[in-house]
Amino acid sequence: MKPILVFLSVFFVISIYSQNQTSLQVIESKPFHDSVEAPDVVAMQTNDNGDTGVIRFNTRQMLFDVFNASLERISNAIIDIERKEEFRASLYFENQIKVITLYAPSSKERVVYCYTFNINTKSYTKKQLFQKTLESNAALFSGANKRQTNFAQSPNGKYLAMTTDNIKKKSNSYTIHLFDANTLEVVFEQSYQEHIEKYFELNDLAVDNDANVFVLGKLFMEGRKNKIDNKANYEFVLNKVNTSKIDVQSIALDQEQIKSLTISFKNHKLHLLGFYSERNVNKIKGGCDFQVNPNTLVVENKQLSQLPIAVFEDIFGEDNAEDKKDKELSNYFVDYTIEDANGNTYLLAEEFFISTTYVSNGQFGGYTTTTPHYNNILILKLNASGTLEWGRSVFKKANAPSYNAFLKENQLHVVLNSGKNLKDKEDGRVKVSKGIFESSALYDFAYSENGEVTYTKIQDNKGANFYQPAYGTYKNNQFIMINTRGSEKSLMILK
Repeated sequence: MKPILVFLSVFFVISIYSQNQTSLQVIESKPFHDSVEAPDVVAMQTNDNGDTGVIRFNTRQMLFDVFNASLERISNAIIDIERKEEFRASLYFENQIKVITLYAPSSKERVVYCYTFNINTKSYTKKQLFQKTLESNAALFSGANKRQTNFAQSPNGKYLAMTTDNIKKKSNSYTIHLFDANTLEVVFEQSYQEHIEKYFELNDLAVDNDANVFVLGKLFMEGRKNKIDNKANYEFVLNKVNTSKIDVQSIALDQEQIKSLTISFKNHKLHLLGFYSERNVNKIKGGCDFQVNPNTLVVENKQLSQLPIAVFEDIFGEDNAEDKKDKELSNYFVDYTIEDANGNTYLLAEEFFISTTYVSNGQFGGYTTTTPHYNNILILKLNASGTLEWGRSVFKKANAPSYNAFLKENQLHVVLNSGKNLKDKEDGRVKVSKGIFESSALYDFAYSENGEVTYTKIQDNKGANFYQPAYGTYKNNQFIMINTRGSEKSLMILK
């Protein structure tokens, strides 16, 4: 009897633990029916009137829906696209959503389009931005990893910037394209970082209200290896490009090994945020913040903050955390940089990697499958001076984008899907994952100002009622997301 009693006790504790309900108010729309199936949500924006625009894709069509503040669908447009036309980016400002697509009519010809969707008027326009003929079969846009970093819009919504890789036969070449965001006319096109031997890897792109474009990347000295003879084979380079000139500044590193950095504007400074290692670029020892004067491009301050023990306790458990902290973490990419009213910055990153598996069919040979992994989440809070205040992590396993984050009333909310019951392990960890035969649920992880976390359930997912927070949007103190299964759709508001 003892094993049975122990099992029942553990099951009871887990069930009670995971039934706590979120403090957020949950509102669902009435279901609406799609005449065309378009499962891929690529953009969502809520305007000041409370109307929400949603853009979805399938292989031959794009859907533009508008919902009012009561979550009733008041407009539905179905837009035909070319067979080889693919989504590349979405950008938002007030009542508009801009969607960038790339069309490949031939093996070397590329056409870039911009669709502008107006939520107020429920209308859209389409315009060709430019056309390129590639000298080789290289990609026009780099950054083909978890984050699309080739596109940016100025804070005032006046300018749209994008950068392209123009890999020539005898040199590496890159171009900045800046457009007037209203007319989509070209403001300027400027080549940068052209070199016969050195390769430039784009990290991030930003444009300010004065049409200055900042391009941050990693410049390799020889080939594309991060290390040669146990020394760094790269330097970080910040380019400032405008109509009159190009300024270039090297970001000096000491012993840090850094995979990538992201740009954040704060207090009239450029903050280059990311993670550093003492071993190699795929590892993480802690967070880094390079504070740059946007006029001179001089690095005025650098903050390095080692990951606190709480990060390792959340992932490995209290007993193993001390041993694991010196081994560093791996394969994290920054997803969100969120700033509060006091100038604090929340840096959220997800462990991301791709695995391949060979599946044998016996005498008929076999095939290779590729699986993306969206695993643990790392959360760091940096104060206004760039000093680390606290760090936490989420012990998670998933095979698709699964979470989103927003700040509300001084709490950081991480919304994600998991198995129906969170697994509260004996070593202090809370595991976010879904078993093969387990149903799923939507959860809210709420972090206080000092990093304390509460785990609450929003709903049990039933049938097609599966909401995908990764594509949600936060505006007017409410978070909106759409469900992504079945022909009947609905929206959910958290506020």
